[in-house]
Amino acid sequence: AAAPSPLLSPTAHTIPTMSCCGGDKKSAATAPSEECPSGASCSPAPPASTSSACCPAPGGGGEVLEEVQEYYGKVLSTSSDLKTNACTASGAPPPYIRAVLALVHEEVLSKFYGCGLTVPPDLALDGLSVLDLGSGSGRDCFVLSKLVGERGRVVGLDMTPEQVEVARKHVPYHTEKFGYAAPNVEFVHGYMEKMDEAGIAENSFDLIISNCVVNLSPDKEAVLRQAYRALKPGGEMYFSDVYADRRVPEALQKDKILWGECLSGALYWKDFLRAARGAGFPDVRLVESSRITINNAAVEQLIGHVRFDSATYRMFKIAQLEDACEDYGQAVRYNGGAPCGGRALVLDSGHVFESGRVVPVCGNTFRMLNETRLAHFFSFYGSFQRHYGIFAGCGESSPFPDAPAAPAGKTSGGCC
Repeated sequence: AAAPSPLLSPTAHTIPTMSCCGGDKKSAATAPSEECPSGASCSPAPPASTSSACCPAPGGGGEVLEEVQEYYGKVLSTSSDLKTNACTASGAPPPYIRAVLALVHEEVLSKFYGCGLTVPPDLALDGLSVLDLGSGSGRDCFVLSKLVGERGRVVGLDMTPEQVEVARKHVPYHTEKFGYAAPNVEFVHGYMEKMDEAGIAENSFDLIISNCVVNLSPDKEAVLRQAYRALKPGGEMYFSDVYADRRVPEALQKDKILWGECLSGALYWKDFLRAARGAGFPDVRLVESSRITINNAAVEQLIGHVRFDSATYRMFKIAQLEDACEDYGQAVRYNGGAPCGGRALVLDSGHVFESGRVVPVCGNTFRMLNETRLAHFFSFYGSFQRHYGIFAGCGESSPFPDAPAAPAGKTSGGCC
């Protein structure tokens, strides 16, 4: 076993050297099949070879992990070897990310597989502790290493030895490139379904990221539960992944290439929301999304009836979040000053706060701003003492046909 990590919990753990979970495409996923009864909340199959009648594991969870490990460790040499574009980010990153990427080693960039941007847009990251699930060659870890500064720390967790070897090899390069006296980034082997066994302590990270990885896990619910456990109160999981518009048929889940290409393991988006809520994240916020075009005729013929989207979500560990946007008569004002600059701060796709403007918000949004690292950029008005019902404009209303309509002219601040 390796020596205890200075970047992990000070109390502990030696890091297992077994091969584990997720290269930039790390674990393997088991999505529910179309045979699940309508309305059923299908849990992913366990990582063993057993499976339920509703959600069978394609060949067994352990076998899937081995196949994904081989695909990203031995079959793929660089991102150009991918058969589709599902595991590649679309569009150019913003200027502040491009500036950091220019400092990242070329080998790290060439072995990157990801479908989105895993840097929160506020850029209030200095001094944070960050965990990357399925860190692969380390691209996102090195970007965050620069953005959190010398006072911060970044840990990359991955199952593929070849990928971890590449990432570790380039730690000295980036330490020197960023002008740091000592490394603030470390890479460990470990299953993201079993972060506790990999030395990831409870309540130890401000931010957890992953880039097109959770879809590859045979036990996505375990990944989300472990992420919730590892986050500090007020911390968040900010991650990009692939989602389907329906449950992928079981027969397609068994296709190794489709699975490795981040397609047949993708969760039906509604099942993802159920799993997230079950793990402790009742209010999942979409930041951005884009349609995935497969760009491979043979693959299209197999799975083209399923629509896939790349989406970036953020989920906060806040104990008192509710499962709906409730109205307590509260409001917030963004006072400016976030490192992202500009005249506005983006929380999610429905919340862009202009500097100086007082905006009504639901109770959950109030807590996401007031009980996290974003609090010092805002002024807060109101309390939770009086409840006014569901927050207008949140996509949910009273089920009773004679319920009074929301007052004319009432604004929702774009909540949800």
